[in-house]
Amino acid sequence: TVLTRRNSLSGVAYKDDPTIMAWELMNEIRCPSDHSGNTVQVWISEMASYLKSIDGNHLLEAGLEGFYGQSNRDSNPNFQVGTDFIANNQIPTIDFATLHSYPDQWLSNKGYEDQISFLRGWLNDHIQDAQNILHKPLLLAEFGISTKNLGNNNSTLRDQFFNTVYSAIYSSASGGGAAVGGLFWQLLAEGMDSFRDDYEVILAQSSSTATLISQESQKLRRIRKMYARLKNIDKWNKSKRN
Repeated sequence: TVLTRRNSLSGVAYKDDPTIMAWELMNEIRCPSDHSGNTVQVWISEMASYLKSIDGNHLLEAGLEGFYGQSNRDSNPNFQVGTDFIANNQIPTIDFATLHSYPDQWLSNKGYEDQISFLRGWLNDHIQDAQNILHKPLLLAEFGISTKNLGNNNSTLRDQFFNTVYSAIYSSASGGGAAVGGLFWQLLAEGMDSFRDDYEVILAQSSSTATLISQESQKLRRIRKMYARLKNIDKWNKSKRN
């Protein structure tokens, strides 16, 4: 399996490689034939247990987009995909929850402002559920908006979209909440034209977006350093008491 494969350069098996953060069972799991999420629930439970039996060193996430089943259907766009964000992520061998967000695809018949409104609610619901019900970190593993239909203000509107996401993540993370970061789709370099899909961000061609991404990264880094200092202070205080 990929878990036991050895890196051809370092010779380290992937299951023992400290440079790997986590494994994902499957990208965007769906089972449209069972809207309850039960079929996916059984599959995740089996596969997660199997993976952990081989590799107990790394974090594991399922690869969910965040759609709800029986637990909170009202938060979904107007369709079901056979997963349940709550139940699927409550499986003990799943270490953190993931979320995707493409309101321009899911609400293609709505305007930009309606899509942004949905995005705010989508983010808030999942951040609160991850914190208060799952008690697990939440990674916004994919988000993006196509610039194809945004007109002449495509960069400005995309930046507003990104800022909506980043503001929700920072608001949660700065208060010790569940949100831990966000990964936009997709980063390309100049010359990678065959990979373009209208969601791409090319930093050299998108200075305002590049600045926004950099600022968010720096803000989250400061939070990480702050909590690291607090953890060290707590350890020092405990050692004094002992």
